[in-house]
Formats: sequence, C-alpha cells, structure tokens
Amino acid sequence: MTEEPMADHWWWRPGWRQGRRFYTWHLTFDHAHDVHRLARRYRDGLARVKGLDLVPDRWLHLTMQGLGFVDELAEVDVRAIVDAARARLATVPPFTITLDRPRITPEAIRWEAHPQQPVVAVRNAIRDAIASVWPAVPEPAEAFAGHVTIAYSNAQRPPQPVADALDTVQAVPALTLVRKAELIVLGRDRRMYEWEEYATAPLGG
Repeated sequence: MTEEPMADHWWWRPGWRQGRRFYTWHLTFDHAHDVHRLARRYRDGLARVKGLDLVPDRWLHLTMQGLGFVDELAEVDVRAIVDAARARLATVPPFTITLDRPRITPEAIRWEAHPQQPVVAVRNAIRDAIASVWPAVPEPAEAFAGHVTIAYSNAQRPPQPVADALDTVQAVPALTLVRKAELIVLGRDRRMYEWEEYATAPLGG
C-alpha cells in the first residue's frame, strides 16, 4: 500500500482540456464476464469509501500505448498505424491474464495483470507498428506496467480507509482471454475514461 496521501486523479494533464479527445491503444473487457464478476465484488467493497470514482464494467481497460490528440494527427497516419498493427498482432497468439488483489497507488486502485510478458509483447508490436509510420514513437518503452483500474481517487485522502475496505473483499481471481487490441478515441470529461472504438486489431498466432 502506498503511504502517501491519495490525490485527485482528474487534474488536467498537459494538453488535456474539456472536450479534447486522444487516440490510444487499449485492451478492453466488454465480454469478460469473469472480470466483471471480480469488479463487481470490489465495487461493492469500496462503495462506502468517500472520494472514489468506481469504474463500471463498460469502462474497464488496460492502457497500452498512446498515439496523440485527435486534433493533432493526420488520419492517414492513424490508418497506416492500424494496418501495421494488424499485421504484427496477427503473429501474436491470444493469451490469458489473471487479475487478483488490487493495490493502492497515489491516484487509483488497480489490479496488475499477470503475467506481464504477453501484455508487453502486444505493446511492443504496437510500438513497432508506430515506428514503421513515424520517426519516433510517443511515450517511453520503459516503466510500463499493464494494469486495470477499479477506482480513481477524486480527492486528497489517506489511503487507510481504502485498504480497510479492500481487506473486507473475498473473491477468487478473474481470468480472461485476450484476443484483440483496440485503438480508441478517449475522453475524460466526466471523471471517467470513456471512449469510442476506432479500430480493432485481432491477435492471431
């Protein structure tokens, strides 16, 4: 558990503003019923803790790789990256990840995906696709940790009430089969990451 006070996750990071949208690659969980089961247990456990925005099933995601703000990118480049990503991900086999006990970070409560290696392989394939179109790939390759957030902090607060609430939850881990990555158009206007799908890249292998 972090010993720092939890902080508001929703401060406007550089470039972000109301109404602005961002292209990013995610793994999403629309039909991941076991993930939804686990998420429901933890939402129930955290429901009485003030200062949290609980993530509904629809917006559960594993952040992979950003491209940039929609108003700054040429759509021809975006489409070329999608084509390149589809070609590369067709060689990456589907895989299963496990989500177990979430941990507290300074701005969120999140599960770490296990194992990390296949998640990193998908991200590396996407980064390679971007590099085939652009001279530089946005976002650093290092320090990536594939995770799924169940709640965001919306205020400065001590972490102990969150830890106490998590301790009350008893649930078996969730397993889900990952078959695709998605390029989405992401917004964060309403204290939640919400999106529309732009393109899908199926895994093959």
